[in-house]
Formats: sequence, C-alpha cells, structure tokens
Amino acid sequence: MSSPSTAATAERVALVTGAGRGIGRTVAQRLSATGRRVVLSARSADQLAETAAGCEGPTLVVPADLTQDGAAEAVFERAESQWGPVSDLVLNAGAGTSARIQRTTDEDWQRMLDLNLTAPFRCLRRALPSMIERRDGRVVAVASVAAKVGEPYIAAYTASKHGLLGLVRSAAAEVARDGVTVNAVCPGYVDTPMTDATVEGIVSATGRSPEQAREALARKQPTGRLVMPEEVADVVLLMLSNASITGQAYNVDGGAVPW
Repeated sequence: MSSPSTAATAERVALVTGAGRGIGRTVAQRLSATGRRVVLSARSADQLAETAAGCEGPTLVVPADLTQDGAAEAVFERAESQWGPVSDLVLNAGAGTSARIQRTTDEDWQRMLDLNLTAPFRCLRRALPSMIERRDGRVVAVASVAAKVGEPYIAAYTASKHGLLGLVRSAAAEVARDGVTVNAVCPGYVDTPMTDATVEGIVSATGRSPEQAREALARKQPTGRLVMPEEVADVVLLMLSNASITGQAYNVDGGAVPW
C-alpha cells in the first residue's frame, strides 16, 4: 500500500527547471520519491538523463533553453500532452556572473535578466491559468540571499534576483484567493557546480588557491560551511505541501541574512 504522502501526490505533475544538476537535480529526485510525475527541463540533455536515472518514478525529459522565445510554451505543451496540467512548478534555472559594475557589459546584464527573471516570468505566466482554473497550484522560485541584500561584484545577478523576488510576492498576492501559492527559497552559497564556478572566478581574479576561495565562501555562512542541496530541497518541498505558506522568501543560508 502507498504511504499517505505518496498517495496524496501520485496524480500531481511537477515541472522543475534547471533540473540537470545541483539544487534542481536534488529537488527533482526528492519530488519523484514522493510519487509525483516529474518533468525535467534544462539545456543539457545528458545532465537531465543523469537526473532521470536517479528518480524513483516516471520522468519526462524536455531539454530547453528557456531564454529562447517560445521555449517555455513548448516545455509546458510537452508536459500537458504527456500527463496533463502542471500542479507543482519549481523555477530553479539560473546562473550568475561576477564583475565590477563598470566592467559589467550590456550582454552580461541582459543574460542575467533573461535567465534569472524573464524565463521564470514566462513559465509562471504559462502555468497560472490552469492552476487558477483547477484552484490547485504550487510555485516555488529558487532565488538567493542576493534577492534581499547587495554584495559587491554581482550587481547584475543581484538585480535579477531582486526582480525575481518581487515577481514572487506580486504573483502570490494576485492568486492568493485562487488556491495557488507562490513562494521563494533564498539559499546562501550552496555546494553545487554553480559555486564551483564562483570558486574558479575567485581563483582567476585573486590568485587564491581553490581551497582558500571555497573556504572564503563557506565563511559567509555563520555556520562556517556551504549549504547542502538537500537542505534547500527540504524547504522547497515544505512550500509545495503547505497551502498557507505564500508570498514568502525563506532563507537557507546558515543564518547570514536575518530577514
């Protein structure tokens, strides 16, 4: 016999963007373990295949570059044709860049906005009508503590994540009476490939060793260590399971940001 949690989620369709690695992979595999059917989207088909191999239940792999016109629509159409409307949407796809403001190019700025803000907006816009119609929907955006505070050298990333948090809060207020919740989780530095890339950037810019760079990032959390992807996934699953949590931005940052 299925466990109560599995029985309750067996008919739910979850879509996870940025599911090829890191937080997205962990979230997708955790959702699969609850009995959900999980749609996996990211740019790399190979990475998505690795994620799918670690899932316990049915998966649908849909490679896509969500910054391209029409990509979000195509992903949702594929999910709906296979399994029906998306019930749980995890907006995880994202990337970072680092440079002083005066060295941030228009291309870098636009890339951050396209991937970290416009792509989630398009997915959210596409998901909401069926959620509202069914009065059943959960949306979680993976933002960052950079959605709440500023930090040197990541102005473009920070601006995009501030915008994402604003989108979450506005959408949550708009659909609060429609049976739909919209939330954000705001991690600090997480032990993922994205942080590996940050380490490489620090090494290149400062001449520090990789170990020194990683330790500097770990110290940004009062706990003195990097956040684990599983710890972020715990909060994502909480937000997907609780109908009274909406419009919130939960920090998973070892106590670095107190609000």
